[in-house]
Amino acid sequence: MDPVVIPMLLAALVVVFLVSSSVRVVPQARRYNIERFGRYRRTLQPGLNFVLPVADRVNTKLDVREQVYSSDPRPVITEDNLVVNIDTVLYYQITDPRKAAYEVSDYLQAIDQLTVTTLRNVIGGMDLEETLTSREEINARLRSVLDDATGKWGIRVNRVEIKAIDPPHSIKEAMEKQMRAERDKRAAILHAEGERQAKILTAEGTKQKDILEAQGAQQAMILRADGEAQAVERVFQAVHRNNADPKILAYKYLETLPHLAKSDNNTFWVIPGELTEAVRTVTTAFGDKSAPGVPQAVQANEGATAATGDAQPPALDKAGAPELAAAPKPALDAVAAAVEAAKGADAAVGEARAEAGAAGSPQPQKANKAKPDDE
Repeated sequence: MDPVVIPMLLAALVVVFLVSSSVRVVPQARRYNIERFGRYRRTLQPGLNFVLPVADRVNTKLDVREQVYSSDPRPVITEDNLVVNIDTVLYYQITDPRKAAYEVSDYLQAIDQLTVTTLRNVIGGMDLEETLTSREEINARLRSVLDDATGKWGIRVNRVEIKAIDPPHSIKEAMEKQMRAERDKRAAILHAEGERQAKILTAEGTKQKDILEAQGAQQAMILRADGEAQAVERVFQAVHRNNADPKILAYKYLETLPHLAKSDNNTFWVIPGELTEAVRTVTTAFGDKSAPGVPQAVQANEGATAATGDAQPPALDKAGAPELAAAPKPALDAVAAAVEAAKGADAAVGEARAEAGAAGSPQPQKANKAKPDDE
């Protein structure tokens, strides 16, 4: 082999090595820190970059995208001396690769420890109830402290979230009982409120119903009274306009008697004392002279004497007293009418007694019972 070829090959290999060592390709969203003889030189940006072979080397490769870091649950003591386990989620981004590489040795561990200490300071001033209900406040205070501390490290904390707060098991049971009691209380209150509203609405409906029924009954009574008043007025006007005879009124009176005992609520009824008088009036209405007597006979004789023009004195009996003229007998139709009227009255009285006896009431009584003059 030619001795000249070997040096040329070695030179070519050296050139290839130097060229490959001087070219650096940086991916997107990455940053490379370059050191020259152990001292920071510059930070390579994404794309094709050239460095001095052998003199420059890449110290750290950093990702400048937003990253997520989830810490392990850490025990924290609250103000009321309860130990709770809290784990957090951290969203951060490297803004200065040089500071992130040279200002802190391990920025993730530093952020984790700073988060734990800040949590203990914040939770130590809160009780358990406030801790469970103040997550937004805790997140804001954590972010403020971490952002101030990590700014000099070239890191920006975008967001801090508490992922879980785990109290002890006994505290969980007590909280569940409390929540169950609170929900039962709310349910009972809502149920009672619903019943109260229902009763109020029912009472208002009943009130409106009673008012409407009372108004309807009032209007009905007023209309009924007006109708009865008009009927009575018309009857009264008809009686006076037609000049009704007392005998007709007595007959109508007898027709009304059977209606006295037709009501089911009547347990005591009285037969008026005018019954006999009404019967006598009806009987007289159907006869020529239904109540004969000495004055009527004398008047009849005087009328007969005056009609004939005789001046003879009335006849005298054996004792010297004037002889009474015989009263004319009532006609057969008058007698039959009187009998029928009496039967109607007796039938009305009997019907009233039967209904009173069926109802268990005392026997009907006659009030002001008057003995007929004809007996």
